[in-house]
Amino acid sequence: MVQKLMTERCGICEEEKERGIHLYKLFICCECETNMIHTEPREEKYRYYLQKLKNMNQPTLYS
Repeated sequence: MVQKLMTERCGICEEEKERGIHLYKLFICCECETNMIHTEPREEKYRYYLQKLKNMNQPTLYS
């Protein structure tokens, strides 16, 4: 029997991933979580993450 793993679309990178966290209704994959944690406020990517986190109240889709 083949077992299908459940994936969710990451609210940051928008890729389908199996592992991550839920922040309110937003799913964040492990890779994006790590990248966000290590991003300094002075970095350009910081604003990108802030913009993506504004979608926190939008549920991510399950596959």
